[in-house]
Amino acid sequence: MEKSFNFTINHDSDTPKYQQLVDAINNAIAENILAKGDQLPSVNNICIKNKLSRDTVFKAYSYLKEQKIIDSVPNKGYFVAGETRKVLLVLDTFKAYKEVLYHSFVNNLSENIIVDVQFHHYNIDNFKTIINNSIGKYYKYVVMTFDHKEIAPTLSVISNEKLLLIDWNIHSKSKNNYVFQDFGKAFYQALKEGESFFKKYSEIVFVYPTYTFHPKETLTYFKNFCTDFNFKYQIITNPKDFNIEKGIAYISVSDRILGNFLEQCREKNLEPGKDVGFLSYNETPMKKFIYKGISVITTDFEALGSKSAEFISNEEPMQLYIPTKLILRESL
Repeated sequence: MEKSFNFTINHDSDTPKYQQLVDAINNAIAENILAKGDQLPSVNNICIKNKLSRDTVFKAYSYLKEQKIIDSVPNKGYFVAGETRKVLLVLDTFKAYKEVLYHSFVNNLSENIIVDVQFHHYNIDNFKTIINNSIGKYYKYVVMTFDHKEIAPTLSVISNEKLLLIDWNIHSKSKNNYVFQDFGKAFYQALKEGESFFKKYSEIVFVYPTYTFHPKETLTYFKNFCTDFNFKYQIITNPKDFNIEKGIAYISVSDRILGNFLEQCREKNLEPGKDVGFLSYNETPMKKFIYKGISVITTDFEALGSKSAEFISNEEPMQLYIPTKLILRESL
């Protein structure tokens, strides 16, 4: 028996009609309106009720079959193949440590979850387009935000129980679900753990290039650390001013700066960890192998991904911070 569910085709929309039908069926499954084994309306039924061509409906059903969301039985029709649910993962950019997050997230989801990943690249127009085009298409939304006044209004169209904010606590509300890292107090504590290593150097230089989107609160806590422990320090924002000198320790949130640092070490015959120091932000799989190992301050991106997956699988609210830690290697 055909399962009845209501949906509306917008004939004036820029979204292709077959895609609207695909989205409607996916959403019905996500909302438990359609369940495994339910029979979908016949092609003729959909054509008549929604003024669609048979080609349009066949295209939608064929796509859903390819995705293994529905299946067909000869002379009987189309059926929901499983309790497949689609999740939207919105990241800023795809860097090495984001790849760790992504794979941890995907690998901790059940087989009936399909993940679409998109990147906003810190562009508010991209962000708004991604969110606005996704409404009603996904079971849940996992979103990495950034500092812009239009972020919160854009996300307000997503019901709170479907939305998980990750990485940075910016423009969040008290009721929001989240899995964050702490760029302030936890960063200070990590620096404090490395105090004895910084004492090998006459000064600490924080290289915070103008092109970075790293939270500025890190700079505040860096200044507090240096003041509290009597370290001479400076902050460089222009990458052209980054010229390494013997006896100085450097901290940077940019892997481009790390590459520049290692290149200058080679040119000036300076040994990292002895002549100059370097502390990088965000662990990547390769940093333990680069030049005898690069010291890092980092959150656990694998844990961030697995906890985000836990939000998808459970129906419980989630509000937690992933710890930040210092990993000491030869570069410091």
